[in-house]
Amino acid sequence: QVQLVESGGGLVQPGGSLRLSCAASGNIFKINHMAWYRQVPGKQRELVAHIYSGGSIHYAESVEGRFTISRDNAKNTVYLQMNKLSPEDTAVYYCTANLLVPGSDQYDDYWGQGTQVTVSS
Repeated sequence: QVQLVESGGGLVQPGGSLRLSCAASGNIFKINHMAWYRQVPGKQRELVAHIYSGGSIHYAESVEGRFTISRDNAKNTVYLQMNKLSPEDTAVYYCTANLLVPGSDQYDDYWGQGTQVTVSS
């Protein structure tokens, strides 16, 4: 059984920073790519940042230059450093991992439960 657990969300003032973490645990053979998405009520979930096992990274245009995604492969953990936060960044943030479990021949996507980030004065 695989679990992704996010942490680090909360309330922050505009211009502030937060660091999200997401740890994958359980019966994992290999992790391919990991990513952060966010969702606002009534809107589609959108990609925030994506990092592949080889290190290549992609950011949504709205967060480029403010957010930094990184991963610790030894800990099966992905991070999202968020700086210069604005109210428009308020959302539930989800992490996802594309991974392979022992005995399987295909990679599947797993999701965390989400963590709320609220940017408000």
